[in-house]
Amino acid sequence: MLRKVVSGIVVAGALGLLLLFASPSYRQGEPSMVGRRAPDFSFTHAGKTQRLSELRGKVVVLNFWATWCPPCVEEMPSLEALHRELADEGGLVLGISVDEDAQAYEEFLQRLQITFPNHRDPSRQLAAKYGTAMFPETYILDPNGRIAKKVIGAQDWMSAEQIGYLRSLLERR
Repeated sequence: MLRKVVSGIVVAGALGLLLLFASPSYRQGEPSMVGRRAPDFSFTHAGKTQRLSELRGKVVVLNFWATWCPPCVEEMPSLEALHRELADEGGLVLGISVDEDAQAYEEFLQRLQITFPNHRDPSRQLAAKYGTAMFPETYILDPNGRIAKKVIGAQDWMSAEQIGYLRSLLERR
């Protein structure tokens, strides 16, 4: 009897932790990342090599994703809409795909008509540099190149909450 009670308590505790980590408020940001300078790296866009540090002055939505990740695929149209919404205001979406298959990556971008800059990192070195363990993971970089927020999981980037937050960062420029 005591064993059943203890087992029930353990299962309830595990379920409670699972619900906590899955809740939207938990997934909205990881405070331990806030304030750290975003690790710099180079990426290629439109045939030109750029560095993340060259984007200072912009609010960057840095999204780690993959074509084989269902939540990433679900989130992609929202990121494209965000890119179009904020591009003229100094916002930029930058995707980092961890796809190993270059053809699948290119076909995906064309099929979904993704216009925001994307870079393929099949070695996952950039993801490791940022501490990315799940996909999608997104880092919001302020105009000074510091991590303002880390978001785990797919989001509706066109929600009033997300747009309002990003515009508040754009106002700091």
